[in-house]
Amino acid sequence: MRELLTMFGSFFKIGLFTFGGGYAMVPIIQREVIERRGWIDREEFIELLTLAQSAPGPIALNTSVFVGYKMRGYAGALAALLGVVVPAFTVILIVAIYFAQFRENIYVNAAFKGMRPAVVALIVAPVISLSKGMGAWKYLIAALTAVVVWYGGLSPIWLIVVAAVAGVLIELYNGHKHVER
Repeated sequence: MRELLTMFGSFFKIGLFTFGGGYAMVPIIQREVIERRGWIDREEFIELLTLAQSAPGPIALNTSVFVGYKMRGYAGALAALLGVVVPAFTVILIVAIYFAQFRENIYVNAAFKGMRPAVVALIVAPVISLSKGMGAWKYLIAALTAVVVWYGGLSPIWLIVVAAVAGVLIELYNGHKHVER
């Protein structure tokens, strides 16, 4: 029970102090579950993050559920999920109740404009951190994928499907080569 409360508290803190959506939460989740708590290692985190990205729904919620499930099964998944959701739900509820009263406030607008660069930095940080150690060809694939999405107008969904199929085929090929030896 104590570990579930710790998990809830960790993800509650992540949900409470992270602005900018799921991608802004990724480096904070990474720091909490890998470096601070040691619940999973870096490789597992990358795998869970890939799975969270592929599954429908917000990446931060998916990541919290996968980490919680890995640690303590369904109870862990629920504790982590509630930890991330409760702060955001509370803030959205309060904002919805009082939005009309402060939407034109110059200080509120200035605060949101001031947060934008920090949110961008929080999104870019995990990309840089998680890309360390990738081979040159993976950087090339990432760059080409970004160009195709930005300038080619191709949906990222198709690229994810192609990458998943390619990964399966490569793994099958490597497994077949390994069996032949």
